[in-house]
Amino acid sequence: MMFLTFTPYLMRTFLSLLACLLAGSGLQAQDIPSAEDQIAAAVMAAPEDMREGATVLGFDADGTLVTLREGDNNLICLADDPAKAGFSCACYHADLEPFMARGRALRVEGKNFQEVFEMREAEAKAGTLPMPEHPSTLHILSGPEGRYDAETGTVVDAYYRYVIYIPWATAASTGLPTAPIVPGGPWIMDPGTHRAHIMVTPVRPE
Repeated sequence: MMFLTFTPYLMRTFLSLLACLLAGSGLQAQDIPSAEDQIAAAVMAAPEDMREGATVLGFDADGTLVTLREGDNNLICLADDPAKAGFSCACYHADLEPFMARGRALRVEGKNFQEVFEMREAEAKAGTLPMPEHPSTLHILSGPEGRYDAETGTVVDAYYRYVIYIPWATAASTGLPTAPIVPGGPWIMDPGTHRAHIMVTPVRPE
C-alpha cells in the first residue's frame, strides 16, 4: 500500500486549492440575488397593473428554479437566470405554462432547440401538450448589458418585446407577413405550427 507524504509545500498547495474551491462555491451562492430582488426585477416585464398579482418563478441558493411567489392573477413571471450573461426576464399568460414548463424540462434533459420544437409539436398535435385556445402573450424585458438596480428598483439597459402565441395560425389566417415590413412592425413566426406567434419588437431608442 502506498501512502502520500504531505510535505509543507504539498500541504500549502492542497490548502490553497481547497480554499479556492470553497470560495468558488460561496461566490456562486452570493451571485444569486435575493428572492425580493428577483421578484422585483421579474415583474418589470409585466404590464404595470398586473405586476402585484403575478406568480413569480426564480432561483434558490442552489440555482434551482422554484416558485418565489404565488400570485392571484393569470400572469406568470420568470426571473433573470443569474447563470447566464446579460439580463432577461419574462411574463406570460398562465395558459402558456404547460408549453413553457415542457420546454424547460426538455432543455434540462439536454435537448437542443430543434429537438424541443419537434417534441412539443408532436405532443401538441397528439393532444398531450395543452396549448392556449386563445391568443396568449409573452412579455420580455432583456438586454445583453441589462441589469436590475436594487437601489432604484428599475431595470436598466434592457428593452421590451412581445410575443403573442396563436397556435396553428398562419399568415393567411391572421393577415400578417412572415417578416416585418417596417422596423418594429408585427409579423408571424413559425406559422402553421403549435409555436405560431406574432412578434412585436419596438424600435429601440437611439
